[in-house]
Amino acid sequence: MRILRMAALCLLLGCDPFHVEFDAVEPASTYQARTLSAIPEPPQSLRVMTWNIKFGGGRIDFFFDCYGDRVLMRSEEVTANLQGLARKIRQVDPDILLLQEVDVRSKRGAFIDQVQWLLDHTELNFGVYASQWRADFVPSDGLGAMDDGNAILSRWPLTDGKRIALPLREDQSALTAYFYLRRNILTARLALPSGPRVGIVATHSEAYSKDGTKLKHIQRFHAEIEHMAKSTDLVIAGGDLNTIPPGSMQRKDFPDSVCTDEDFIADDFSEEEDGLDPLYDDFSSAIPLADYQADNTAYFSHTVDGRGFWNRTLDYLFTDKTWEEGSGLVHQSVERGGMDTMPLSDHAPLSATLELP
Repeated sequence: MRILRMAALCLLLGCDPFHVEFDAVEPASTYQARTLSAIPEPPQSLRVMTWNIKFGGGRIDFFFDCYGDRVLMRSEEVTANLQGLARKIRQVDPDILLLQEVDVRSKRGAFIDQVQWLLDHTELNFGVYASQWRADFVPSDGLGAMDDGNAILSRWPLTDGKRIALPLREDQSALTAYFYLRRNILTARLALPSGPRVGIVATHSEAYSKDGTKLKHIQRFHAEIEHMAKSTDLVIAGGDLNTIPPGSMQRKDFPDSVCTDEDFIADDFSEEEDGLDPLYDDFSSAIPLADYQADNTAYFSHTVDGRGFWNRTLDYLFTDKTWEEGSGLVHQSVERGGMDTMPLSDHAPLSATLELP
């Protein structure tokens, strides 16, 4: 309580005691594998993958899912989960990987830098990272130090990495808002030795807001893709948008969502679903909307309860060009992707191949 009182006092005085604030636009953190894998010649196509990896938490029952009360992980648990994630990444063998919920200096993740770890245990060489939840100390639930965010990993160097702040929620108390996530868009440019200029736009939209913040995030994501397209030959964009595609059979009240705490209820998508229409209208989706609407189940990528099966789609890849026909795949299980991903995260990865112009 003493820490909370100090934070509340500092907020009244306009200070930032736990270093949670960001500029509107600032450089992203840059990474490089300790040992570089062979850097390929200019490619004719790019395999792209996006995955919310749940901060290396696998299927541990954390408090915010309301199936358990875990807050922190032991280092051996994190390492074991990262090994599973790396095996799947090596199997898909992406050229570009968009990551959400990746921890770099968090107490809950035993302070393992997961961006560096994955670079060192896959064929990817370079990365950029932008925090979405950073604090020297989070007093609630014993979380402690936190640094979690979005990352882009690549075989080739990445330049001009930027963290672009997204609008904050307006439905929280000042103290809750101070320690809450600062969502962002992460952008970078792919430094191919020759060929087209490629821009990358990655994000993780708000999950729990009741004030329309998620829709603002999706609209800002759309605008950033358009902006990037003005200075590149090709844009790759994606991430966890925390909403479902138009035409979904179910919009709310999913059976795996058992939380009664209003702070962690995130299974009503009836207000934001139409916010994806402009993305489908203006860009090419790795999973065409007609394919999704014909068979929702094949493209589900999320479930809270790992004892069941995927039951909604939250993860997306878009481009301003065209994906290779039929290349879009949600890696749900052994049958669809060669390795069961259910134990690895509460999201299944999505991959697709893009022919270069």
